[in-house]
Amino acid sequence: MMLGDGSKDKRAFYISSLTMAGDIQELLLKLGMAGNINVKGKRKKNFVYHVHILHDKKDDFLTPNYPKRNIVSYDGFVYCVNVKNHVIYIRRNGKVLFCGNCYDEGKRCAETLFFDYHRQHNLKIKVARIFNTYGPRMLPDDGRVVSNFIVQALKGENITVYGDGGQTRSFCYVDDMIDGLIRLMNSPDDFTGPVNLGNPMEVSIINLARKVIEMTDSKSKIVFNSLPPDDPTQRQPDITLARKSLDWEPTVRLENGLKITIDYFKTFI
Repeated sequence: MMLGDGSKDKRAFYISSLTMAGDIQELLLKLGMAGNINVKGKRKKNFVYHVHILHDKKDDFLTPNYPKRNIVSYDGFVYCVNVKNHVIYIRRNGKVLFCGNCYDEGKRCAETLFFDYHRQHNLKIKVARIFNTYGPRMLPDDGRVVSNFIVQALKGENITVYGDGGQTRSFCYVDDMIDGLIRLMNSPDDFTGPVNLGNPMEVSIINLARKVIEMTDSKSKIVFNSLPPDDPTQRQPDITLARKSLDWEPTVRLENGLKITIDYFKTFI
C-alpha cells in the first residue's frame, strides 16, 4: 500500500476509504506504531484520507496540522481521556500503547484484538459490553456519578449536576452484573457476544441526586455546572440479546441497591 499510494519518504498513505484508513491506523497500533488521520483536499470533490505515520523519536512525534505537542510523564491508570481536536498517544518505553481520542476507542480496539485472536487462533472468547454499574466497594473518588453524589451527600457538600440534569443514565447493581458475567462465561462456546449487560431502566441525573439526598437525609443542595460538550443525553442498554441467550436481566431495584451502597459509604465517611 505504501508503494502504491504512499509518500516519497514513506511516512504517509493516501486512500479514499475512511474504513481502510482506520484499518491502517489499527494495524499500526498492533505493530507498536501510531498513525494520525486527516483529510487532504476536503474542499475538493475527490478528497482523500491521509494517514500520517509517526515515528518513535520524541522530537519526531509530531504532525503537520498540530505541530505543538504536550508530552506528559504519567505514572498511574488512564480511565477516560478526551482532548478536544487532538489525538492522544499513550506510550511506554517508546512504544505506543494506545492511539485515539476517547475511552470508547480503547474499548473498540480491545474488542477488535479479541476477535482477531478468535478468528486466527480459534481462541475461546466472551465479550461483554458493561454499562453503568454501582454498589459497595466503589472508590469514593472514582469520579462516577453514584459515588460522587453519595459522598457529597454524606459530607453535606453541594451535589454537582452538569447541565439541567435532564440527561438519563441506566444503573445496574453489581450483583446483577456479576450474575450476567457468570452466565456469559458459562454460555456455549459458539456464543462470543458482544452482549450488552446493564439495567435498561433509565433515571435522570437530577432525580438521582434528589433520591440520594432523600435516602441519606442530607442537607446538601444541588448546584448546576455547565454541561460538557461531549456528554451524552441518554444511556440505555438494549439487553434483548442477554435476555434471549443468557436468560438474564437485572432484578435489583435502584432504591435497594442505593441503600446498600449508601450503608457501605457510611462506614468510612
